[in-house]
Amino acid sequence: MSRRPRKARRRVGPWVVRVLALAIALAVGVALGQALDDSSAPSGTETSVRTLEPGTQSVRTVTVTVTTGQ
Repeated sequence: MSRRPRKARRRVGPWVVRVLALAIALAVGVALGQALDDSSAPSGTETSVRTLEPGTQSVRTVTVTVTTGQ
């Protein structure tokens, strides 16, 4: 009496682990995206306009001597 060779049975365990790992990675990615999206928005740009009055400057007297060689 000879035995028939067993048919190759597909193992379900590794596929279940892979699918669960992908589902967890997807959930973590979605949660991270939501957390980054929910962060407070920048308050915007605040523009301040001022007119500066010119200050008085003291006049400094400078003596310049120019000599020409002849």
